[in-house]
Amino acid sequence: MNQKNLTDLAINPSCMEDYDPNAMSVMQARQFIQQFLNPLIETETLPLRKSLGRVLAADIVSPSNVPNHNNSAMDGFAFRFEDAEKQLKIVGTALAGRPFMHIVGIGECVKIMTGAVIPQGADCVEMQERVTTTVDENITLNQAVKLGQHIRLAGEDLTTNQIVLSKGHKMKPADLGLIASLGIGEVSVYRMLNVAFFSTGDELISVGKPLAVGQIYDSNRNTLFGMLSRLKVHISDLGNVPDDPKLLEKTLLEASRNNDVVITSGGVSVGEADHMKALLAQHGQVLFWKINMKPGRPLAYGKVQGNNNKSAHYFGLPGNPVSAMVTFYQFVQPALEALSGSDYRAPPIFNVECTEPIKKVTGRTEFQRGILFEENGTWKVKPLPNQGSGMLSSMSVANCFIVLNESIGNRETGELVHVQLLEGII
Repeated sequence: MNQKNLTDLAINPSCMEDYDPNAMSVMQARQFIQQFLNPLIETETLPLRKSLGRVLAADIVSPSNVPNHNNSAMDGFAFRFEDAEKQLKIVGTALAGRPFMHIVGIGECVKIMTGAVIPQGADCVEMQERVTTTVDENITLNQAVKLGQHIRLAGEDLTTNQIVLSKGHKMKPADLGLIASLGIGEVSVYRMLNVAFFSTGDELISVGKPLAVGQIYDSNRNTLFGMLSRLKVHISDLGNVPDDPKLLEKTLLEASRNNDVVITSGGVSVGEADHMKALLAQHGQVLFWKINMKPGRPLAYGKVQGNNNKSAHYFGLPGNPVSAMVTFYQFVQPALEALSGSDYRAPPIFNVECTEPIKKVTGRTEFQRGILFEENGTWKVKPLPNQGSGMLSSMSVANCFIVLNESIGNRETGELVHVQLLEGII
């Protein structure tokens, strides 16, 4: 879907099937946003070690077989399968990086280390613990062997011209070693997204300053910084901006001019001091949704045009701390991954036994915070007692979301619920 479609939808929401700004489901909101996300096209070449967390802009193709020779999977002896029932004479040693350069003949064997090239003539290996060695440097096998056993074949892992990692793959630690095993020292990646964010509200004050009556410390900017820092994007923290239309406009246009994405927290509801809605209507095409979810009901998304005619994607998050985090994880993070060119997949959801009853009304999706734990070999989840959207401590204590979709009502103790982990092993 192009910019015109977004403009049409912002002006006339009824032009899009199922669009209802007062009753948007989580799934509908995700689908609408995805339609407007065109991935980056600019690329750069990086040394392999600097590519961790970046998105590949081209396929990685193997220039050779891996391994590039047949080699031993064990410390033991290499010999001809047809001689397995004979007493075998040890005629040499093959080490990793120092192969045995002769042909293994009839009745002969070579002592071989793990990773060493299989000598010419040999076609199987037996581990050293399963042979008997005589004083005159001969061996006998203690049990039957199979043709080709304990041999890693050339190309067993990767073959020449095989696509090893595809365009759009986000580089992980194992990928650095994998690409290095091909002798490749540089990779092409998409450039990093430029993301700016700021908070809105007269009540907010930065950490380190004394609080006046009615003021609160700005926590959202710090959580946004933390969440963005994990995504390998260039971050611009534009501070907390008071409810001054001119100052908000200046900050918004500056952010839109210099960045791919602008994120704000607060100011997207219908309060008298929420000036962002009017500014966004003046300078962009932005949709305001009341999503059927808890926490995180108000959300704004669209495009904002800076004063150099450059447009940026815009996400307006709720001001409540937990709501801001939940909407970021469920909408903003997948969008940033798509814009970066990544083949991002949403974290898997598991069915887990719930240890306590949960109160839940149908008609909305809830992301309750929970603690996933193991008990007698069975994974269970315990919902946290404080589920309010202002209870930021719940996000520090929890290790998962309990995801309760629109059709689900109250849950009883022992029933299965959907769980989405907040952390991964890699």
